[in-house]
Amino acid sequence: MKVLLIDTNHAILQTGLEKLGCICDEDYNSSKQQIEDKIATYNGIVIRSRFNIDQQFLDKAINLKFIARVGAGLESIDVEYANKKGVDFIICDHHNPGEKVPEAVAILNPKQIDCDYPYKELSGCGVGFKLIQAFSKQNNIDFSEIMEYLDLLTVSIGADIVPMTGENRVFSFYGLQQINKTPRVGLKALMEVANKTKNVTITDVVFGVAPRINAAGRIEHAKKAVEILVETDYAKAKLFADKIEGNNTTRKDLDKSITMEALEMIDVKKKSTVVHSEHWHKGVVGIVASRPIETHYKPTIVLAEKDGVLTGSARSVHNFDLYSAIAKCEHLCEKFGGHKYAAGLSIKKENLPQFIDAFEKSVSESITEDQLTPKINIDKVIDIDAVDDKLYRIIKQFSPFGPKNLSPIFVSKGVIDNGYGKQVGEDKTHLRINAKKNKGAIAGIGFGMGEYFEIIKDNQAFDVCYSIDENEWNGKKSLQLRIRDIKE
Repeated sequence: MKVLLIDTNHAILQTGLEKLGCICDEDYNSSKQQIEDKIATYNGIVIRSRFNIDQQFLDKAINLKFIARVGAGLESIDVEYANKKGVDFIICDHHNPGEKVPEAVAILNPKQIDCDYPYKELSGCGVGFKLIQAFSKQNNIDFSEIMEYLDLLTVSIGADIVPMTGENRVFSFYGLQQINKTPRVGLKALMEVANKTKNVTITDVVFGVAPRINAAGRIEHAKKAVEILVETDYAKAKLFADKIEGNNTTRKDLDKSITMEALEMIDVKKKSTVVHSEHWHKGVVGIVASRPIETHYKPTIVLAEKDGVLTGSARSVHNFDLYSAIAKCEHLCEKFGGHKYAAGLSIKKENLPQFIDAFEKSVSESITEDQLTPKINIDKVIDIDAVDDKLYRIIKQFSPFGPKNLSPIFVSKGVIDNGYGKQVGEDKTHLRINAKKNKGAIAGIGFGMGEYFEIIKDNQAFDVCYSIDENEWNGKKSLQLRIRDIKE
């Protein structure tokens, strides 16, 4: 079977289809007209939601047997006509579906109301993996044949910030084993530029690997992310990784500048935030969307404008249903999709003022003061001397950690720095402490907490809130505190 992949960054589906015997071609740059001119030679296509499938397209696809659509959004699909033409639509999604869904031959989305699949929190790639798993089962292909994709699936789980429970946790556990023992060359090259080559954890995936993959798609094109993930030649993968590292540097610079501009636009009197600019990079606003919440804790939407349409991302606060809040304003959106804590949307420029007012009204009517107050849930108060290798070994048995399965949070009171604590980082925005113990001291790092140095200096006693992780430096491992908060 000959399959064409159009405008999709679904490396799992591409490599999976190839392993299952399909011949896959890619086309990320051609116009719709150019694709229509050659579609007659293909039996199947894999596309993202933005590609329009209409009657003209289907009339030219004379040999087409199936269309697999991945990603959010079920619009722009003439499913009824496709059914008449004998073309099977398979729609893969993991976002909350709208009220109307197409009459496709299959819609793979565990969040459908009538779906009895027991686990509802799969990532986008997780749904794609389930498609491959079902195909394999139908064709008597052993599960061991597709286990090699668990590393890609683990990256997806980390990048999508989905709950680390159920299948996601099982997939991630075995995927991390694969990443550490036999990583595919693309991931190996990315981990090298991220300086994460040994004992890779889900935290390393979330903050080291995933941002670089995202940067490739956001700064250039999703094709760049796919290229490195499906590459089998290490030398080529290393070249891709070096290029992606440049993209990541650009992404970080844009992230910083957009965040600073966004913070200046926030109306502190409101219970929601909607900020926008025609100068912001569309590919970066999704990353920036969570930044304002760190200082202004309320539901936030960040939008970039282009050609009269604003596109961007929304992020929520603890236990507030962002999806429902935006759904009340859906009539003002061109597109909208997501889940409780995150969403993507696009709005025409002329509708933006009305949307901002409607979103503020929607949030104000449903959010509580408790939800607007940032919190850290403490698991246990312990003495700083209780932090040792034995405790850490016990904690590791609960990993991989992530949403709904967070690393335990502790508080130790009356802690004293041994005098080596200091502000660190190029702009001194981070804090390093060395907490005294009965025997020696234990180091701690607080990112973005440089201002707390005034509390810990000069032998002052303080209370510290933290999780425990492992730091490796020059081949030597040691425990460290990942500081969450400090109080006098």
